[in-house]
Amino acid sequence: MYGVILSVLAVLMAVLAMFVRMKAMKRPASVKKILLPPAAMSTGFLMFLYPPVREITALQVAEAFTVGLIFSIILIKTSSFEIRDDQIYMKRSKAFPFILIGLLVVRILLRQFFGIYVELEVLSGMFFILAFGMILPWRIAMYVKFKQVQKQHTALSASWQT
Repeated sequence: MYGVILSVLAVLMAVLAMFVRMKAMKRPASVKKILLPPAAMSTGFLMFLYPPVREITALQVAEAFTVGLIFSIILIKTSSFEIRDDQIYMKRSKAFPFILIGLLVVRILLRQFFGIYVELEVLSGMFFILAFGMILPWRIAMYVKFKQVQKQHTALSASWQT
């Protein structure tokens, strides 16, 4: 029963994330908007203060983080920036909602499969680490791409002024 409730909540959160991302693409990007989500998400590591969650092994941490890194590659490849109206915006990607849905489906399937073998608290910790392992490299890559576009934009602006 808990698995179904958690899966429904995951779907609702994914739908909310898609709407937030789509809406954010309509506003100019900034370093703060790129780096704040993983910083805010890092507070989730407080879950490991709860003793049952601390039963996670180093191997489970490594596995979860590695899967997150693999998932992040897809997000990194589909995230880029463009200059519009003399500001930097995230490029709209038609694939982005489908990628988020695909990642969600994979996560739900993994949760259902591993839920049989791993305690709920440990599994929650693993999926948090997976999500963090996906978001952190994605946002770092976005930051690097943003800075590259910002540098090009600054150089282009300077060349127009001379």
